[in-house]
Amino acid sequence: MTVHSKLPQPPVADPVSAKPVVEYETLEAIFDDIRGHPLYDHEIHGCLNCGICTATCPSAQYYDYSPREIVQLLWTENLEGIYDAMHEKIWACAQCYTCAARCPFENSPGGLVMILREVAIKHELPSVKEVLRPFSRVLLKVVSTGNQLAPNMITREAFPDWGPNVAKVDAPLMVLRKAIPMPTMHTLDTAWEVNLRTSVELYTIWEASGVLKQLEQVDENLFDVVSDVMEEKRDEWEEWLEEQEEDDDD
Repeated sequence: MTVHSKLPQPPVADPVSAKPVVEYETLEAIFDDIRGHPLYDHEIHGCLNCGICTATCPSAQYYDYSPREIVQLLWTENLEGIYDAMHEKIWACAQCYTCAARCPFENSPGGLVMILREVAIKHELPSVKEVLRPFSRVLLKVVSTGNQLAPNMITREAFPDWGPNVAKVDAPLMVLRKAIPMPTMHTLDTAWEVNLRTSVELYTIWEASGVLKQLEQVDENLFDVVSDVMEEKRDEWEEWLEEQEEDDDD
């Protein structure tokens, strides 16, 4: 563990808020996990404090979020500030990586945010469950189909960070799709359907990569649902393989 001070550090707390006291050792452990991430040194190289990242950030226009602040907190090893940002601000990033494309120092604030999110999940910070709970439907869809959204999930209420442009896709999609000659495009349901073999492969990837373990930490109920679906799909796949073997024998 990295020692950031030789003197004993008092518990960290905001005297005007109801936030619980956080021991300094906890803050150190969190930062050590952040800095120990294999991508950390690739995503941060310094900071000119120019503000280009924040000026071009879509999320910064709608939320209390600044990519520059994230970089500054990490570069200066502001443990209290990092901990505070991990409770709300890191969840405002839309992961568009405009910041990474514009930074003259070749930093990637978006990449740093992803590291912070992973560490927040690992340490089971309260913000993780609070922020991700409304996205259970999306998480279920990602894990079960590999797709993030179905077309009928895109509404201006669900994506305020898209600004007024979301109105361009907030339309009667079924009516618009009927104008497309291809019969398969006349429905919104196809985005929810995935080949059985692909489903089993996805589940295997999520399981082997630790995604399901993280999901269990975030939402145990959703994890149980996904696990049940996974077992059913695997059973179906095994039955299909057995049928193919029987047909080959015949």
